[in-house]
Amino acid sequence: MTDKIKALEAEVAAYLITDAATREAFRLKFLAKKGEIMPLFDEFKSLPNEEKRVVGALLNKLKTAAEERFKSSESLSAKAESVDGFDFSRPAVSSFSGSLHPLNQVRSQLIDVFSRLGFEIATGPEIEDDWHNFTALNMPEDHPARDMQDTFFVQTDPAVVLRTHTSPVQIRTMLAQQPPIRIIAPGRVYRCDSDATHSPVFHQIEGLYIAKDVSFADLKQVLFTFVKEIFGEGLGIRFRPSFFPFTEPSAEMDIEWIKNGESSWMEILGCGMIDPNVLRNCGIDPEEYSGYAFGLGVERIAMLKYGIRDIRLFYENDVRFLSQFESGTV
Repeated sequence: MTDKIKALEAEVAAYLITDAATREAFRLKFLAKKGEIMPLFDEFKSLPNEEKRVVGALLNKLKTAAEERFKSSESLSAKAESVDGFDFSRPAVSSFSGSLHPLNQVRSQLIDVFSRLGFEIATGPEIEDDWHNFTALNMPEDHPARDMQDTFFVQTDPAVVLRTHTSPVQIRTMLAQQPPIRIIAPGRVYRCDSDATHSPVFHQIEGLYIAKDVSFADLKQVLFTFVKEIFGEGLGIRFRPSFFPFTEPSAEMDIEWIKNGESSWMEILGCGMIDPNVLRNCGIDPEEYSGYAFGLGVERIAMLKYGIRDIRLFYENDVRFLSQFESGTV
């Protein structure tokens, strides 16, 4: 019986009382007639006289401790329920774990791939002049290719625009240093497009490599590696002849895509060998150096990677959509 009393004494001391409900539970467990303590007094009566002196003292001590614990908890439970009407006994609200936006996740993956291939990151202003954005890239005034990159003009004389691509970063890099040059230019760009697959603001990553004896084969190998790293093994890849004023020859790169159980081709980027006129505009001798360039849209890669059909989902800040991409937590 002595061991039982000591165990109850420890339990009384450790019992957590935080509000009226837990206080009442304490009373019923220890102080009620059918609780843990009162029946011990009935057992006490049947003990031999030589044990009663020791057990009686312990039993009285246990009862007193329980009564004092119950009495002292009165002010505690009342206070817990009265401070600004807040119930401190309520469960804690689970914290929300933030995550990287899916476009930032894909952008980081792309940068990682090209960084491992030896490309350095270069940046430039988002507000550009006409020469860096168009003319230096072999698109003089009234060139038809400008219509494909209709943009937002900040002013017209002299022409200042929100850049339509990150190619001006390539121009600024070529003007600032001589080959060899191996860079990628990630950043926001702007065009007057707005539908399910186009946004007036979107993100690009362009690549540039200039050195001696650079060939289209070098370009293809880099892009093969990029597709394998982002989309996995086994995808079909093809290059189709195309036109870009700043590259010659030019191509669009397609990957094989399974849609509704059928195989089809999806364009993911444009690329080509740098036009000699672009090199001359930047003070680089095209007889000595050659190079390639490519450009891809981060949104397009994310849409293909995750099967997203509407680009506008990336910008609506709908937590139900964004929570699907919580692998990149912060």
